[in-house]
Order: sequence, then structure tokens, then C-alpha cells
Amino acid sequence: MDLIWLIPVLPAIGAAVNGLFGIRYFNRSVAAAVACVSMAGALVLALIAFWQLLELHPSVRMHEVILAPWFPSLPLQLTDGSIGTFEVPWGFRLDPLSGIMILVVTGIGFLIHVYASAYMHDEPPSGYARFFCYLNLFCFFMLLLVLGSNFLVMFVGWEGVGLCSYLLIGYYYERKSAADAGKKAFITNRIGDWGFILGIFLAFVTFGSLDFNVIAERAAALPVEVQFGTVSLICLLLFIGATAKSAQIPLYVWLPDAMEGPTPVSALIHAATMVTAGVYMVGRNAVLFSHAPIIMEVIAVVGILTAVVAASIGLVQNDIKRVLAYSTVSQLGYMFTAMGLGAFAVGIFHLMTHAFFKALLFLGSGSVIHAMAGEQDMNKMGGLKKYLPITYLTMLIGSLAIAGIPPLAGFFSKDEILLEAFLSNKALWVVAVLTALMTAFYMFRLISLTFYGAYRGPEWTKPAYEDGASADQKSHEEDSAGHGHGKWSGPHESPRAMTIPLMALAVGAVVAGLVGVPAVLGGNNAIGSFLEPSFSTATVVEHSGSSELHGLAEGHEVAAGDHGDSSGAHHISHTAEIGLMLFSVGIGVLGIFFAYRWYVKQPQVSTQLAQRFKNIHRVLTNKYYVDEAYGRTVIRGTMASARNLWAVDRTVVDGAVNGTGAITKLTSWVSGLADKTIVDGAVNTVGRIIEESSHIFRRVQTGLIQNYALLMLFGVFTFVTVYLFVR
Repeated sequence: MDLIWLIPVLPAIGAAVNGLFGIRYFNRSVAAAVACVSMAGALVLALIAFWQLLELHPSVRMHEVILAPWFPSLPLQLTDGSIGTFEVPWGFRLDPLSGIMILVVTGIGFLIHVYASAYMHDEPPSGYARFFCYLNLFCFFMLLLVLGSNFLVMFVGWEGVGLCSYLLIGYYYERKSAADAGKKAFITNRIGDWGFILGIFLAFVTFGSLDFNVIAERAAALPVEVQFGTVSLICLLLFIGATAKSAQIPLYVWLPDAMEGPTPVSALIHAATMVTAGVYMVGRNAVLFSHAPIIMEVIAVVGILTAVVAASIGLVQNDIKRVLAYSTVSQLGYMFTAMGLGAFAVGIFHLMTHAFFKALLFLGSGSVIHAMAGEQDMNKMGGLKKYLPITYLTMLIGSLAIAGIPPLAGFFSKDEILLEAFLSNKALWVVAVLTALMTAFYMFRLISLTFYGAYRGPEWTKPAYEDGASADQKSHEEDSAGHGHGKWSGPHESPRAMTIPLMALAVGAVVAGLVGVPAVLGGNNAIGSFLEPSFSTATVVEHSGSSELHGLAEGHEVAAGDHGDSSGAHHISHTAEIGLMLFSVGIGVLGIFFAYRWYVKQPQVSTQLAQRFKNIHRVLTNKYYVDEAYGRTVIRGTMASARNLWAVDRTVVDGAVNGTGAITKLTSWVSGLADKTIVDGAVNTVGRIIEESSHIFRRVQTGLIQNYALLMLFGVFTFVTVYLFVR
């Protein structure tokens, strides 16, 4: 575990090699090998570290590695008049929470790298290496974010993933829509970062430290804030940062536009990395947030509203990637709902299962786009089941998982969230159930439009071997067809470098939920008990061989949430719990049934419904006009303010500067005129007087002795005369 710092360093090395040398010198195979090997190495180290963590007793499952001091111990005047110290090390902390996150980031990140090696193969070698440089760099910053032991190290990763999202979303920067989407993501996240930075500052002023454990301990010693106070303000500011990074209302608008990036980017951003950062941050500071119940309610409400709004928009989207994008926003809302209810372990559990099936669905959509020569409109697909059997089967598994159908992963995590909502707030539960119904519907609408029914896409010329050639011969030409470049020979299954990651993720979507089987189904909710120390203040931290107890005195351990167990669940009878499970499963089945009926069996019904409820359909199609509203208010206001400021700068600031310059020029002209006429005139006058006088005196200098004698005599005469008169 002392080598956990190498986990983020390996992708950083891969990014540096491809960025410095790959763009100029590497071919595609070498660039992909560098990127994939670096991620494979990080995955191996993560697995080893996680295994070592499992071998520790739950009370000591926290290991900290300090690489070096970043900011040395500096005296700092705090606002209360006391002198504190500001000290931040380059520290990495492995505990159950960061252990799960590094497995998700490295495991799914590695599969996405392998997938991208085939998906991006038609890019020029320089662009190919540039893409993998960005991809490795993204994983480096995300691993830095989840392993950092304090807010400042986390913030470096936090800002780094924001930068990389801009680079990856705008990878096709020649295309205006991609460049605009990258800027939109970057600027929206900067708005959230404003709150995040202020929250970090206020946390340091309040607690005197940026270390997560120290803040948790000192927050635990404070009373729970029944009214809005300093801790509530800290949590609110931090949550503002989370709303941007994890795409919650009102800062979710960047995420659907992020689909302008290549599909592997969509999978990486939406499944394993950036969008989960806000959820992780709240979980990392569980004790702090638990002492601000007002903000917890805000988180739960914002989360459930985001879930239902995004799900409703996803009902009518026709772009296959945008359906999944709004699905991601909705599922993130589910996670924040769990966090707001104090069920931190449940939220992280859903984060983990969601990473598998959402990465699977995005990569599956990329396989469909590959098969359709770049087409993303589901209305121009249909009947692809027979052409893409592996893609179809894996996406079907992912769709069943996200719909909450047992025994797939999504069933266990989503059911826990629904249970928490039912026990905490019936209104939240009703909205969550409605969201679950819409989730199942729009996902199987996607499956139906893409894989079932008649083929609705463009025609193609069937190759001569179609009826008799070998599968290897077909595969060779299909692999060379690309994903939207060159000659297209019709829908075809993706190459093995793309289908193998799909199959691996499908296995994860099936089995990942087994770590959270509840007691009512014969399990022990292993992930809940495993994560519990990460949401508590009493933990032994090992510092590279030494141990130090961080926490309160024995008997005063404070766990995040006040619900009686690691998941935050209240007590409920097994009969009632099973009834709720069956109800949630029934909701999922109902959504699947209507989607299949309206888009496969009776496709005219969907058209009739769209016509009958055309006003609602128009609002949903236009995404509640949120982008238009922002354009007419925030963006227009910002641009108007910029123009007004420019006018003020031009007329007032520049006017003052230019006026000062004009006055200076006038003053210098007057000064020059005075210098020329008065000063120079006086000097010249004196000079002329002296010059004229010199002519007079020069005439006296004749050189004749008799003249000098006469002058001397005249002088004596004058002197005597004056003397006699004066006397």
C-alpha cells in the first residue's frame, strides 16, 4: 500500500510519453500500447492495494502515504485573532471509499482504453496519440482526486478533470459544435468551482485544517446545526461545486452537450470519472455534511428533481448518446438523493454499479454508431439485432440492469435508494418510483428503436461474399470499414477490441450488485459494512508502517448518518421490504412492457401519443427550454454586461486616460511655448545685450597707448570730481 502513489503516476507517465513523443513519432499501435499498458499497470497496483486493504481489520482500514510537504508549516493569522499554521502535504489515503473508487477508475478506464484503441483507429496517428494522451491525463487527475488525503490535493484533481473534459469533449475542435460543447463544459464547471473554492477556504478558517480526517473529527465535536450556520454554509458551497461536476440542477446543461466528444470519452466521463466526483466528495466529507441537516435536505431535493427532470427529457430524445446522457444525469440524481438522505454507502454502491452498466451502454452505443457509419439517430436504425448480436446482448443486459431487474447489479443498488426514500420521505419515494418507471421506459425505447423492428437506415451494397464467405473474411472487411470513415458495407459487428470490453462490462453489470445483497434476500450487505469506516471519525490511520488513532474517545464514535446501520436504513419488516422490492421490479417491468409495445408491436401508438400530447412532447423535446432560458437570461445578461463594461472602459477609463494624455499634450505645448518665448527670450535678450555691449567695449580696445593714457586720465578726473562733490 506504500506504492499507492504510483497508481495515478502511471497514467501520468503514459500521458507524458504520448504527449511529448507519440504525437510526432509513434504509430497508432505504439500510442495505444503506451496508454493501455499504463492503465493496466495502474489497475494491477489498485487490485494489489485493495487486496491488502481487505486483509486489514475494519477498524484499521486506512493507510496514508505522505510523499513530500507541499506547503510547509507556515504561521497564519485566522479570522478569530488566533495564530494557526497552514500545512499541506502531498498525501494519499487509501480506505474503503477510495479503494472502491480506484478500482472503478482503473478497471473501467482500462476497458475504455482498449475499446478506444479500435474505435479511434481511423484517426491520423498524431490525433490518435493526442487522444490517448488526454485519456491518460484524465485518469491521472481522477485518481489524484480520489486518493488525495486533503482538500488541496483533491482540488488539483478536481480542476484537472475539468481541464481534460474540455480537451476531450472538444477533441474534434474543427467542428464548431464540439468546440462550443467543450467551452460550455469548462465554463459551467468554473461556476461550480467558485463555490467549491469558497467552501474549502471557509472549511480551513473554521477547522484550521484541510485534511479530511481532521475536519471530520472537529466537525463531529460540534453540535448538529438545526439552523443554518457556518457548517451549513461550508456544505452548501461544497455542494455548489458538486452540482456542476456531477451535473445537477441547475448546472447539468453541459453534460448532454458533452456527447460531441468521441464515444469512449462519453463512457469515461459519464461512467467512471468526472461526473462521480461530486458524489465522491460528499461521501468523503460525510461527517461534515451529516452535521448540516438543512443542506442534506437540499441535496436530497435537488437530487430527486434532477432525476425526474432528466428522465422525462430522456423519454423523447432520438440521439442514442443523448438518451444515455440524460440517463446519466438522472442516475446521478438518484445518487445525490441517497446522499441527502444520509445513506452514503447506498449512494456509493449505486455509483459503483452504475459505472459498470453505464460504461457498457455508452460503449455499446459506440458499437452501434460504428456499425451505422457514424449515424446516431435511432429513427434511422432498427432491426440491428441480427447484425450486432454481441452488442445487442450486452446492451440488453445493461438496460435490464439500469431498469432495476433482478438479479442484475442495478436492482440491488436502486432498490436500496428506493427503500431509503420510502422510509425517509414518501414524497421523495413517489418521485423516485416515477423516475424508475421512466428509466425502464426510455432505456427499452432505445433498445426497441435500435435493435427491433424493421431496418430504417440507409441502404448499402451487399458484398459478394455475404452469402457464402467465411466469418473471418467478413470480419476482416468489417474491421477495415471504420466507424464512419471510408467505404461502408452495411451494419456489422465491431472488432474484438471493442466487443471484449463490452462483454467484460456486461459481466460486471450482472455480478457487481452481489456485494450489496440485503439481509432480506439472504445477504449481509457486504459493501455497506465495508464502507462504514469511511463515513466515521474513529479510524486508525497507518502512516507507512506506523499507526495513529484519528477519532473521538472510545464510546463517542460518530458515524455519518443516524440510521442504525452502515447503509443508513431505518428498520422495516422483511415482508414490507420484499413488498417494496416487488413493487419496484413491477415498475421496471411495466416500463419495459410499454416501451416494447409502443415501439415494436404497435409503433403507431407512440406517434399518436406524440400528436395527442404535442405540447408536452414539444417541451420535453426542447429540454424544458432550459438552454434557451439560460441563453436569454444568464448568457444574454453576461454578454450585455460585457458590452456595457467595454463601453465604460472605452468611454470612461479610456476617456480618462486619453483625456489625461490630451491635457498632458496641451500642458507640454504651453510649457514649450513659454519656454520658447519667455525663458529662451530672456536668455536670448541677455545674450544680445552682452553681445551689443561687447561691441562697445571692443571699440575701446584699440591697442594705442595714448588712448589708454587718455582713458586713465579721464577716469582719474571723474573719480576726483565725484569725490569732491560727495565730500
